[in-house]
Amino acid sequence: MRSTKDRIRHALVFEALALAIVIPLGAWVFDKPMFDIGVLGLASAMIAVAWNYLYNLGFDHAKRRLTGTVRKTPALRVAHAIAFEVGLLAVLLPLIAWYLDIGLWEAPVMDLGFAGFYVVYAFIYNWAYDVIFPVEEQPSSRAASRSA
Repeated sequence: MRSTKDRIRHALVFEALALAIVIPLGAWVFDKPMFDIGVLGLASAMIAVAWNYLYNLGFDHAKRRLTGTVRKTPALRVAHAIAFEVGLLAVLLPLIAWYLDIGLWEAPVMDLGFAGFYVVYAFIYNWAYDVIFPVEEQPSSRAASRSA
């Protein structure tokens, strides 16, 4: 299982790299000032860092408890990325509508655009992160008791 230090590195690098991509891209696609997209992006990133840490910690604990490992199949990675974004979407939608002074009909379109980017980005980032910083498997108590 990943250490707290590793989880913090994972979340911070994830958000910093995403912001470097999404701010200029979002300003261009949605025809909004880069400053506004940047402020919204930074606030969203701070919320997402906390959600990222808590979500992945809970997911890994549940996965390890249920299966004895934290390794993810490609299909589970897709489900993991989508579930992460759905949770974050629920929190960010009102923030986007309020800050950009747009309607609750326009905000979901914008938010879904960002979410689409982040689903693909999260899938690629998390897979690359696992390759670059592999998890050292230690048998869980459940897995150890099954093999005894």
